[in-house]
Amino acid sequence: MISPGVGQVAFRWAVFLIVFSGILLLFVQPGTASFVITVFMLVVGLLFAALVFVLVRIDKR
Repeated sequence: MISPGVGQVAFRWAVFLIVFSGILLLFVQPGTASFVITVFMLVVGLLFAALVFVLVRIDKR
């Protein structure tokens, strides 16, 4: 369903989003638009990583 190379690149993008949005959460003030966008990007990164993980696992079977 998804080739290993594409899966690896997609997972790296997901980790990039998760790490940098997690770091940004330490510096932005809660209640601001930046905080909401950063939390949204963290959730998007987590969902994207989960999707890539599932697609790669399905492809291995």
